Amino acid sequence: MSKTDTGTGRDRKELSAAGSRLSTAPQEEAVSLPGLGVIGWARWFWRQLTSMRVALLLLLLLSLGAIPGSLIPQTGADATKVEDFRAAHKTLAPVYDKLGLFHVYSSVWFSAIYILLFVSLIGCIIPRTWQFVGQLRGRPPGAPKRLDRLPAYTTWTTTADPEQVRAAALGLLKKRRFRAHAAGDAVAAEKGYLRELGNLVFHIALIVLLIAFASGQLFKSDGTKLMVEGDGFSNALPMYDDFKSGSLFEPDDLVPYSFDLEDFKGTYELTGPNRGTPRTFQAKIRYSEGAYGKETETTVKVNEPLEIDGSKVYLVSHGYAPVITVRDGKGKVVYRDAVPLLPLDGNVTSQGVVKVMDGYRDAKGKKEQLGIKAFFLPTYGGAGMEIASAFPALLNPVLNLEPYHGDLGVDSGLPQSVYQLDKTHMKDYKDAKGAQLRVNLKPGESMKLPNGAGTVTFEKDVKEWAGFQIVQEPGGGWALGGAVAAIFGLAGSLFIQRRRVWVRAVRGDDGVTVVEMAGLGRSESAKVPEELGELAGQLYDRAPGAPDPGDEPSAPTPDRHVVPAEGAEK
Repeated sequence: MSKTDTGTGRDRKELSAAGSRLSTAPQEEAVSLPGLGVIGWARWFWRQLTSMRVALLLLLLLSLGAIPGSLIPQTGADATKVEDFRAAHKTLAPVYDKLGLFHVYSSVWFSAIYILLFVSLIGCIIPRTWQFVGQLRGRPPGAPKRLDRLPAYTTWTTTADPEQVRAAALGLLKKRRFRAHAAGDAVAAEKGYLRELGNLVFHIALIVLLIAFASGQLFKSDGTKLMVEGDGFSNALPMYDDFKSGSLFEPDDLVPYSFDLEDFKGTYELTGPNRGTPRTFQAKIRYSEGAYGKETETTVKVNEPLEIDGSKVYLVSHGYAPVITVRDGKGKVVYRDAVPLLPLDGNVTSQGVVKVMDGYRDAKGKKEQLGIKAFFLPTYGGAGMEIASAFPALLNPVLNLEPYHGDLGVDSGLPQSVYQLDKTHMKDYKDAKGAQLRVNLKPGESMKLPNGAGTVTFEKDVKEWAGFQIVQEPGGGWALGGAVAAIFGLAGSLFIQRRRVWVRAVRGDDGVTVVEMAGLGRSESAKVPEELGELAGQLYDRAPGAPDPGDEPSAPTPDRHVVPAEGAEK
């Protein structure tokens, strides 16, 4: 082998070493598969698991695995929809059961991906963090012998002493916030450490997000409560209309507080093309924290929840609750209450059921139960508009009642909805023409039941109800902080360029100082040649070039056409 070939190989090794520490990514070593043994295979598996490509693959699998959880009904979210799906898909449902698609987020395969991703990120971050700390504690590496082989390079001669040039270069680089130090006949400098810091912050933020997501799923609680004006609520399980929680949730985890709905107010556009569009929805409540807390008044609006010690109370729905009074055959009041009716459309056309379960007797003294289907129009539009309200506000309210008598089936022990009427053991009332009795009532009017069976009165007082969603999800703040940190960390790792600059100043054989400047970046970027040119121009002002006879000195420009050595990072 010739001396030239030997020198070229040595230069390549130096350039490779110069760029080797620009990244804290774990260096993969070639592993000979034969004869690895148990420890060798374990090390190989660990290296694969903690590699960045595997972490990205697991993150992709986690995202794909969450798709069925959004498209297929989940047991934890709505068990009724799951049962309806099973009834409608007799063949597909057993397959989904075996794959755990009705409980995706607690399934074995989703948990396995989740845990592997968690371990992969931790195993990837810990060594990179220690390596990054080592780089911060160390100094930039010394200059290679052949700076002219680096991607960005420039040189000139000057009459200034080499020591003066190196001192000027050291001061200039430090002023430009490079980490710089003198190393032999050269100055070594490095900048852009925030790139790797951003990379580490991004991955740590992903771990924070995973922990926050896991804690939120395991310890969360989510319930709903419909409240008529004047009703009260205490944050305890029996008070909820519907409630679901994570697998590690305990009833004692509920934040102790209570509140009363004093008034609900909704306003709508009265004229114009947006007539009927909601303008304001707000619930005035009075709440107290703990068993003996001081009562405080506040207003809950849409997207402006009441927050008490991590528990949030959202206003999610509203409707009307007409006050209905039922008297039996002897005129005795057997029922009087505000009946919440469920909206059917945007104009709050509503329906529901009045169930009189105890105390009612007909004209002959026979004990029965009453079931009355109610259909409510906040704004009755007149003849031909009986099936829908013309406006959502209470401008011309009309209540349509359809009564039945018999056995409601509430004593059978089978659960039933308070908004639906089981007419299996019920008989309808007939009007004078023998048809089903149906009557439209305005506030203050009454309907007489046939044969002196009693009366049903639509009172003048029409109350409103509000639907609240009470959510308690620990880890929400951590998730938000992790998401913000991940965005900033990713931005730093993408837009900050890590680069190195070397300045060598040596005295030539003719007694003139030769100045060489070179730059090396972690990735291909026009920023390194441009920055090197700017630094060279400033250093040239402090150490101007030595003019040749008959020539004017000119400022140096970095050579962008030098081919980098093999193994050196661009």
